[in-house]
Amino acid sequence: MSDKKDPSVWHGFKAFLMRGNVVDLAVAVVVGAAFTNIVNAVVKGVISPVIGAIGTKNLDHYSSCLGTCKGAEGIQILWGSVLGATLQFVITAAVVYFLMVLPMAKFLARQEARRKAREGSREIIEVTELEVLKEIRDELVAQRDPERSRR
Repeated sequence: MSDKKDPSVWHGFKAFLMRGNVVDLAVAVVVGAAFTNIVNAVVKGVISPVIGAIGTKNLDHYSSCLGTCKGAEGIQILWGSVLGATLQFVITAAVVYFLMVLPMAKFLARQEARRKAREGSREIIEVTELEVLKEIRDELVAQRDPERSRR
């Protein structure tokens, strides 16, 4: 047997868990679950009653039938369930966009503008310094050789 110990499975697993992307993914899942609860509450407390004013509060009751739907005959299409799931998706997307994506995009745009402004001012300073150095060089050359400067 060798004196060197191979890294154990436990150390490898621990290193895997401590990677940044695994932690970010875990946070995203938790935040996603919290948003799901919020969206479900909005659908149940706001959207369903509004739709209920027109028809029934439970969208699952909206359906159509192909053929005759007596007993087990015919094909029943539950378009209310699809409508409910679609509304839930749209609401989830709106919440994520307006509460997370849009503010983050504005924040990043402001940071980028500040960074470009800082780089622009550095560039102006560098150009100015370069021009001053060229003028100094030209003056030194003119002092050494006065005939050259007259040309």
